[in-house]
Amino acid sequence: MRSRFKLSLSDMLRQHRRWERTLAKAVKITRKAVVSATSAPAPVPATVKPRAAARLEEVKAFGSNPGHLRMLRYVPQGLPKKSPLVVVLHGCHQTAEAYDQGSGWSTLARERGFAVVYAEQKRSNNANLCFNWFRPSNVARDRGEVMSIRQMVAKMAATHGIDRKRVFITGLSAGGAMTAAMLAAYPDVFRAGGIIAGLPYGAARDVQRALAAMKNAPQRTPRDWGDLVRAASSVKRDFPTVSIWHGTRDHTVSLSNAEALLQQWLDVHGLERDAFTQSAVDGHIRRVWKNAYGKVAVELYLIQGMGHGTPLKPRPASRVRADTPGPFMLDAGISSSMHLATAWGLKKPALLSALRQAAE
Repeated sequence: MRSRFKLSLSDMLRQHRRWERTLAKAVKITRKAVVSATSAPAPVPATVKPRAAARLEEVKAFGSNPGHLRMLRYVPQGLPKKSPLVVVLHGCHQTAEAYDQGSGWSTLARERGFAVVYAEQKRSNNANLCFNWFRPSNVARDRGEVMSIRQMVAKMAATHGIDRKRVFITGLSAGGAMTAAMLAAYPDVFRAGGIIAGLPYGAARDVQRALAAMKNAPQRTPRDWGDLVRAASSVKRDFPTVSIWHGTRDHTVSLSNAEALLQQWLDVHGLERDAFTQSAVDGHIRRVWKNAYGKVAVELYLIQGMGHGTPLKPRPASRVRADTPGPFMLDAGISSSMHLATAWGLKKPALLSALRQAAE
């Protein structure tokens, strides 16, 4: 009987082998392409602009806003409920966008999974865009600028369901002094704070005394400094953890203010001045005071040779931009933003970190 197949059995076997070789070659090429795509970024055509850095979004309505401040936020896409929140306060002559570009807080938020809210000063309140940390009407609980910032936290909680037990705050210079005021006025709101080149709460009550305090912190006993904080709020609870950062060559806000801040918060936490441990972090001095439970209550970073500004440690060009030097944003070989985020437990799971870095 004649076969209905046009090809002989030997021909069919030879064709099958050719298909096997072709398939194996295709699989090999595909594997190389996948490895290449995950190990190195693809070249960007000259006509395609690099992806712009995440921009802050303004929130117009967030309460009565007695301090007449602007609210700007950054919330990573898909941020789950019960995520942490970091409040950031810029320094004089700065804007929220400029400070975010320099400090990299929105980049850290995207990488590590938390929300950021910036309070921004208006020139109608202060011609130099400084927060009015020296005016009693702006730093008293439930009044002025501190109340506006508190309302921003409440808005973020209502809109994004942030974890109210994990709210942190940091700021530079006038923003650092306002950070101290927020920690004093609202110890029930903040778990911890980072004061960078700032001044102690209650250091001044008007512009003239503020300028004098910047040159040399007022002379008070540790108890007197601590009493100012204790009188700022009637709330009875554990006080927030405080991290103090200051450049040793800061000629805008004297280093004496770091010592006054230290005296203030050590007294608030009931800790002795000499009961610290010291270590070197990225070449700079770090001193730590722990409470009776062995947890860090106060820490001091002395940034050797740095002037007035936020200490940064820029990333390699191959990685997403963060810690970008600029006015009052200084490359000191240490990132205050990174260290504060880590100290506050704002860490990204290792697997998620590796996957996102591979995708960038």
